[in-house]
Amino acid sequence: MTSLMEQPNQFPTKRRKSRVIPFGYKQSETDDKILEPIQHELEALEQAKVYLDNSSYREVANWVTKKTGRYISHVGLLKAINRY
Repeated sequence: MTSLMEQPNQFPTKRRKSRVIPFGYKQSETDDKILEPIQHELEALEQAKVYLDNSSYREVANWVTKKTGRYISHVGLLKAINRY
């Protein structure tokens, strides 16, 4: 039996619902209506949830931006955390 920490997170593909591509996903190269997960960005969001217990949204958004190389505002972080 393996623990959750030993198994890599498998984030599902999503169907594109709007014009905006959410943080942690990219448009599929084969089908523009499918969004493929970006593993390291979604893992950073998982870590951000933990950091929000002790830090502000602005501080955590800056950390996520530095860690992933993709900009996310504090409001965008709030929406992304509430969405997942």
